[in-house]
Amino acid sequence: MQTVVLATRNQGKIKEFAALFAGSDLLVKGLDQYPEIGDIPETGDTFLENARIKARAVAEATGLVAVADDSGIVVDALNGAPGVYSARYGGEDATPARNNEKLLRELRGVPAGKRAARFACVMVAAAPDGREISAEGFWEGRIAEAPEGDGGFGYDPLFFDPEAGRMAATMTREEKNARSHRGKALAALMRQWDAFWNAPAKV
Repeated sequence: MQTVVLATRNQGKIKEFAALFAGSDLLVKGLDQYPEIGDIPETGDTFLENARIKARAVAEATGLVAVADDSGIVVDALNGAPGVYSARYGGEDATPARNNEKLLRELRGVPAGKRAARFACVMVAAAPDGREISAEGFWEGRIAEAPEGDGGFGYDPLFFDPEAGRMAATMTREEKNARSHRGKALAALMRQWDAFWNAPAKV
């Protein structure tokens, strides 16, 4: 099997990725299996820059192909915030609950028709020799006025998908993967995968 290292210790993401890769000939590992790799600072200003930083660092450290994503929620009424700061929106030691609480505070008084938002994901696969591919995906919706559901992670309890008529945190993993930004980005990445994997190594 082909071994791919996911540049994350987020167990929610690892489970999502493993489900998305199910049926392929890829063996998926997370950074929890590489404790010698410390935290990788996300110093980029865009989702693409952060995903590239993480993928390259893990590929170099492991000698294996690494896949990294940077994702977050983009809210129109907040001029695109939280964006790349989604994971630490509530402060450097923020928890998902604190992030959600801050987002609700920032949107207090904003009517439903102006709470448009989307989850964005940019994914990068990097080989140790420097080759890479990238893809992006988006999930359109809006921010609800109160959390609902106990599934998913991150901002899922606040994200309403009008097409499905459901909150993200009330969806099964399969339902979410079929609609999510991460699922769309991975599908786009996989369309490039064979050419990437089989390309001659860079000298």
